[in-house]
Amino acid sequence: MEIEKNNVIGLTFELKVSKTENDIESVPFSVEVRDQDDPFYFVFGNSGLPEKFEELLAGKKKGDSFSFVIEANDAYGQPDEELILNIPKSHFSKERGFSPEMLQEGNFLPLIDDNQLPMQAKILKDQGTDLLLDFNHPLVGFDLHFEGEVLTIRNASKEELATGLVEGAN
Repeated sequence: MEIEKNNVIGLTFELKVSKTENDIESVPFSVEVRDQDDPFYFVFGNSGLPEKFEELLAGKKKGDSFSFVIEANDAYGQPDEELILNIPKSHFSKERGFSPEMLQEGNFLPLIDDNQLPMQAKILKDQGTDLLLDFNHPLVGFDLHFEGEVLTIRNASKEELATGLVEGAN
């Protein structure tokens, strides 16, 4: 079976990222490893992943290895300054589930959007009564370097197609 739309795919991979600034590319560094004990599962065509990622996996078979780079503009794009906002610290109270330790610069805050979907924001700066938060995707501006193997391919269930969530996968 070849990877195609509406399949559930299980992968192992290592994701490394790099960034080009002032025409100098940084050395790729590892940010995520998914091995055979903890594979990554997704519904092909309904994953929410960059289209280029799926495009480069299309047609692969179980046992095939892969290695490719997705440039930032084909991955999560470039930072959007409109997604960097000052938010009053009072929005992040103990009553709302936030501890002082969570409100440190560099941390990612687990949040819920207006549609009750999980999201996150990185704390760029504590400005006293406000926090400067970055709502851009954590991998925005980075080239993505993937190396891995296709572990499983199967047809998605009706529920998986409807939700994009894989049954029984962690």
